[in-house]
Order: sequence, then structure tokens, then C-alpha cells
Amino acid sequence: MSADSNHHLRALHRGAPVTQRPMLALGLRLASALLFSIVLLLVKLSGDHGLWFPETLVLRQVVPTVLLFGWLAARGQLHRLRTARPLAHARRGIIGAATMFLTLGVVLLLPLAEATVLGFTAPIFAVVLSVVLLHERVGPWRIGAVVLGLIGVVIMANPSHSHLPLFGLAVGIAAAFMVALISIQLRDLGRTEEPVTIVFYFSAISVPLLALALPFAPAGYDRVFHHDLIGWLMIGGIGGFGLFSQLLQTTALRYGRVSSVIVMDYAQFGWSLLWGWLVFGHLPPASTWLGAPAIIAAGAIIARREHLRANRTDVALSTVTN
Repeated sequence: MSADSNHHLRALHRGAPVTQRPMLALGLRLASALLFSIVLLLVKLSGDHGLWFPETLVLRQVVPTVLLFGWLAARGQLHRLRTARPLAHARRGIIGAATMFLTLGVVLLLPLAEATVLGFTAPIFAVVLSVVLLHERVGPWRIGAVVLGLIGVVIMANPSHSHLPLFGLAVGIAAAFMVALISIQLRDLGRTEEPVTIVFYFSAISVPLLALALPFAPAGYDRVFHHDLIGWLMIGGIGGFGLFSQLLQTTALRYGRVSSVIVMDYAQFGWSLLWGWLVFGHLPPASTWLGAPAIIAAGAIIARREHLRANRTDVALSTVTN
């Protein structure tokens, strides 16, 4: 590692701000969305292949833990795993494990496109959380966006002629709520921690938590850790693509605001539509085509308003300090 890199890392651990690079952040988040769409595809295929979901999650987290530790050890850089914020990482690991269980589990209950769209309600929950927990004042634009997003969910759910199971809808909405919490955590950790450090501790902490489910495998299930080549390739793909998706997502939040980069996640809907059509021969019904744009528009409006608010804050601070 160069002297400049070491100086940069020391500055980070002293709490110095990271230089914002918005275009880089957008590109990284866009690439992360593509990789995560592949993870969702592989998770759905693994369920069809007979892999037990909790075991898939455990192995999915073992892969990045081993790969990151081995990579850092081979480069003589294990010191990069030092942290002064173990409790923050533990909190991220616990909440992240629950979030991953929901965000990946929903694709076993719903078609890929619908599962992906429900994830886009995360900005809506972020607004609600800001009001409930932070007591922020919310203007008409964000209130309107929340209402629009909720209308989109109702249209997509189509209660009178729903093609989606109620339990699957509930899991998808709960996953979006958890993602809203995780985005705030990642932004906070990214101020002082390297992406590789954040991803490593998330993976390492979540493995034993997820492994608690292994003794409760369904009766007659004797395939835990015993799979054919295709099964192991699926698990390896879920772990590998998931690792790089996390690294890109975490790095994006390091160089750009949550309110700005989250817009790139909407590209994942296009990929999910493509995989659903090519692999499963599924095209969403009219209710999804009507509800999805409303949800996406709501998230985009919220992201835009957050971006404008952040810019006004930066200008105000700059005026005061100058």
C-alpha cells in the first residue's frame, strides 16, 4: 500500500470527510444493482434446485468471509480489518442478517420482477422513519411521494384479483423497511471504515447468527452441505456475486449520498424483468406494469428532494464557515 493510501486511511480513522465523487458513486451503484439481480436469480434457481434456504444463506456469507480474509492475508494487509467501532459492526451484522433473510427470501415467494419492485419502497420507509425517529418536518413533495408509492403498492398487489400471495407481499415490504435502516448504517460506517472492512465484518458476524437455523432443517432433509456440482456452483455464484455487489454498494455510499445513489437501484427492475422472462418465461400482469412506475416515481421524487435538501445544507454551511 502506498504512503498516500496509508495517509488517506489514517485520515478516515480520524474522522476526516471522504471526498465526494458523485458520478463514480452512481456508476458503482449501477454495477451493484446488476450483480444483485444475478444474486436474486441464483437464489430463486437454488430453491427450485432443492437447496434449503437457511443453508444457502450461511454458505453465501461464508464465501465472502473466506475470500476477503484470504485476499488480505495473502497481501499482508490484515491490519485493514482493525476497527475502533466493533459495536457498530455488530449492529450492522445483526440487522444485516435479518435484512438479507428477507431480501433474498422474498424471491422464493414472488416472481423476480414483483419482488424487486417491492424493494423500491425503501425510500418511502426512509421518509417515514425520518418523521417518527428523527422528528423531521416533511414537505408536500415527500408526502405526495409517499402517498404515490403506497398507491403503487396497492395497485400492484391488486387485492381483488391478486396473483401475489399475501405472505410474499408482507416479506417484500418488510425487506424494504430493513433496507432503509441498512442504508443509514452503511452511510455512517462509510465515514470511518473501508468498504472491505464493512463487508468482512458483516459476513463474519452474520455467519454464526444464520447458522442457528441449521439444526432445524425439515424432517427428512439430509442434503445439508451435500450437493451436486450445480448446487455448489449456485452457492458459489450467490456468494461471489453477492460479495462484489456489497463492495460496490458500500463504496458507492462512501463517495455519494444515499439520496443520490439509490436512484440507480431502479435499473435492477429491468434486469429482473429480463431474467424472469428468459429463465422462467414470466412476464408481469397489468397490475405490476401500472403499480411499478408509481413506486419507482415515488422513490425518484424522494431521492431528488433529499438531494436538493443536502445541497442547500452544504451551501448554508459553506456560507457560515466562509
